[in-house]
Amino acid sequence: MKSFDVRALAADEGGEYVLGMKDLDTHACYLIYGTLRPGEGGRRVEPGHGHEEILCAVSGTLLIHTPGENLTLESGHAVHVREDESFEISNPGQEDAVYVMAGGHPRPHH
Repeated sequence: MKSFDVRALAADEGGEYVLGMKDLDTHACYLIYGTLRPGEGGRRVEPGHGHEEILCAVSGTLLIHTPGENLTLESGHAVHVREDESFEISNPGQEDAVYVMAGGHPRPHH
């Protein structure tokens, strides 16, 4: 078993890191760890074809911007994101926001 410092990896990558195939040597699952500074926005969430994700706010607050509405996601709350959905998230708060996304493949696609 190997441990990954996803917080440091995300910081090195500009705020978000995908722990997936290149680290795990499997397509079965992946985890995304991200941070947004206060007032930072424009982070795209888009699982893509053959993927679904669960977005969970770990600390702080996330604002989800969709074409039809804005949704506030408080710490400890999560949303399911289907493969055909996409939106941007931002941090409206005064502290860093941390989130994770867990993803997988709802059906074989390789």
